[in-house]
Amino acid sequence: MKWKTRVTELLGVEYPIIQGGLAYLAYADLAAAVSNAGGLGQITAMSLDDPEALRNEIHKVRELTDRPFGVNYAIGQHGRPFENMLAVAIEEKVPVVSMTGGNPAPIFKQLEGTDIKKLVLVAARRQAQKAEELGADAVMVVGQEGGGHLGRDDIGTMVLVPQVVDAVSIPVIASGGIGDGRGWMAALALGAEGIEMGTRFIATKECINASVVYKNALINSTEADTTVIKRTIGAPARAIRNSWTDQILDIEKVTPTYEALKNYISGQANKKYIYEGKEHEGFAWAGQITGLIQDEPTVEELIQRMVAQATEIRLKWGEQ
Repeated sequence: MKWKTRVTELLGVEYPIIQGGLAYLAYADLAAAVSNAGGLGQITAMSLDDPEALRNEIHKVRELTDRPFGVNYAIGQHGRPFENMLAVAIEEKVPVVSMTGGNPAPIFKQLEGTDIKKLVLVAARRQAQKAEELGADAVMVVGQEGGGHLGRDDIGTMVLVPQVVDAVSIPVIASGGIGDGRGWMAALALGAEGIEMGTRFIATKECINASVVYKNALINSTEADTTVIKRTIGAPARAIRNSWTDQILDIEKVTPTYEALKNYISGQANKKYIYEGKEHEGFAWAGQITGLIQDEPTVEELIQRMVAQATEIRLKWGEQ
C-alpha cells in the first residue's frame, strides 16, 4: 500500500511520520531509529551545550542512518541565541530544519540560499498563514492535547487542523493527541498530509535518555493525568501531573511571573525527572496520548504497528 503525500515527497521519507523535537531527549539514537523505520527523526539542537556538540550529534546520526533527518530549534521566550547552532546545520547540509516557539523569520533569513526544508510548528491558523508567507515548506499544527508547549487558545487537534488546511496551500502536518495508526488516519481525514508525534516516541527503546520512571509514568498514566502549566505567563505547556506541577500551579495563582516560576520550570527541573527519575523534584512533558500508551516497543515495532493499523483502516475504506 502506498503512503505518498506531499510530505513524503518533500522530506524524502517512506511514511509521513515525524518525530517531535523532544527537549533533552531527541538525540542521534532516537532520530536515526525513526528515520531508519521510514519516518523523519530529529535532533533537538538547543538542548545541546554548544555548536560542536550539535555537529557531533549530526555526525552520529549519519553513522547510524543514510536516510533524511531533521534538526529542531526551540526558539522560545527565554531561550539562548540560536544563530551559531543553526550555522552548524547549514554547514553540515542537514536535509530539514524545524522550529518551535518564537518568530521563525530570523531562522528563515539565515537559511536563505540553502536547500534545507523548513518546517514550522504552529498552534493557530494565523500563525500558519504567517509561516507560509515567510517561506515555510510545511507547517506542523499542534492541538491542545499535545505535550510540551501549546497554543494560548484551547483548540483541539480535530478542530484546528482542518482550519489550517483551509487557510494555507503548503502541506499541513497534524500534531497533538496522535500516537497510533488510528490517529494517523484521522489526521489524513482532516486534510493533513502527515503527522508529528512526540510523547509516543519517548516510550520507545531507542529513547535512551528517558528514565525508567518517566517511561513507566507514560505507560501507566491516563489522559486525565496531565496538566497545563505556565499558562499565566503566556507559555502554556502540558506535563504529567505530580506534586511539582501542583506547586507550579499554586505559585501561578499567587505570583504569576516568570521570576517566581523560573526555578520550577527550568531545564534543570525538567532533567531531574526525565533523566534521574526524581519525579517529586521536577516535571516531565507529556500529551494526553499518554492514555493510549501501554508499552515500550522499539521504534521499528511502533511504526510497523501503526502502518498495519492504518492499512486495515484504509482497506475498510475500500482503498487498494
